[in-house]
Amino acid sequence: MSARRIWDLSQTLRPELPVWPGDVRFACAVTASVAAGSTVNLHRLELSTQSGTHAECSRHVRDDAPELGALDLSAFIGASELRDVSGPGHVDGDGVVPASAVLDRLPARVERVLLRTLHQPDWGRWPAGFRALDPALIDALAARGCRLIATDAPSVDPEHCKLLRSHQACHRAGMAILEGVVLDGIPEGRYELIALPLPIAGVEATPVRAILRELGG
Repeated sequence: MSARRIWDLSQTLRPELPVWPGDVRFACAVTASVAAGSTVNLHRLELSTQSGTHAECSRHVRDDAPELGALDLSAFIGASELRDVSGPGHVDGDGVVPASAVLDRLPARVERVLLRTLHQPDWGRWPAGFRALDPALIDALAARGCRLIATDAPSVDPEHCKLLRSHQACHRAGMAILEGVVLDGIPEGRYELIALPLPIAGVEATPVRAILRELGG
C-alpha cells in the first residue's frame, strides 16, 4: 500500500516571522555550544503564544473560558474539509467571508473546516487587510457540528476589530481555532488534520506543527 501524502501547514518559527503588530517577535539564542566547549548545544526561545501557525481557544478573548490545555485533543485530529474562499466572489462588502460563500460547498455534518482566504500569500510579510470570517459563518458551522475552524489568515476577526465577534462566536460554540495555517497549493477536499497544541499550563494558544494527510482508502 502506498504512503498517504502529507502537506505541512506550519510556518517556520524564525526571527523574520511576521507577528501581530506590537506582539512579541520570535527570537532564538544559543545558551550552550559544543563549539564553545560545552558538552551539548542548547537554545533559549522567546515568542508569543500566537506566533506563526497556532492553535487557540476562547480564553484568548474571555477570562471565563477554559485554557487551551483543557480542550479535548480530538478536536485537533481527524477528518477535515478544505475550501478555497480567496476569490473575489467569496467576500462581502465588509471584507469578511460570509456563510453563503462556504455552506453550500460543505457536507451537512462537518467537524473541522479549513479555509484558504489569502489570494497571493507572502509568508515573509504581515498580510494587512487580510480576509476575516463572518460570525454568522461560525454559528452556521457550529450548527453542523463543527469543532474546529482553521484559516490561513492571522485571525478569524478583522485586524482592527475590537469586538472580536467571530472569536466570541467560537466561544459560544466551544469551537477550537487554528490561525496562520499554510494552505498554499493544496487542492480543495477532505483530509485528515493533525495539529496538536503544546501542553503549556495557563495559556490561550500555542504554536503547532500542523499537517494534512490524505485519507486512507
